[in-house]
Amino acid sequence: MTGAAGVTPPPQVWPTLRARDARALIAFLVEAFGFEATSMYTDGDRVLHAELAWPPGGGIMLGSAKEPSAEAGGDPWPLKPGTFGAYVVTDDPDGLFRRAVGAGAQVTTELHDTDYGSRDFTVRDPEGNRWSFGTYRGEPRKH
Repeated sequence: MTGAAGVTPPPQVWPTLRARDARALIAFLVEAFGFEATSMYTDGDRVLHAELAWPPGGGIMLGSAKEPSAEAGGDPWPLKPGTFGAYVVTDDPDGLFRRAVGAGAQVTTELHDTDYGSRDFTVRDPEGNRWSFGTYRGEPRKH
């Protein structure tokens, strides 16, 4: 479901991650995968909060990782950069694979057809996060 311009999307799951260089990671995710940067709040070089929308729906939130000494001071969301992983649904895995590879994503699993009917691939971003893309939309809900 794609939200109309200027309309707040319906409730969804928004995975979050931290980055050593959040600005560079945001630029990569936009170029390599087609995320849309919808907001970014900064304090100097630090990204306090950014939202990247996935055009078909949902998205991710991210920010700059704090220095280890700062994390001991009570970071409310101490996520280690490079440990994130997500599966993202796309209707064009072949085109997205070419785009991601062209932008420098590190391929960990080549484009392939699965035994459950999906067409998938997996890559890493410059921070080391794992991104799996494919056509599998999940099973129908029972109710």
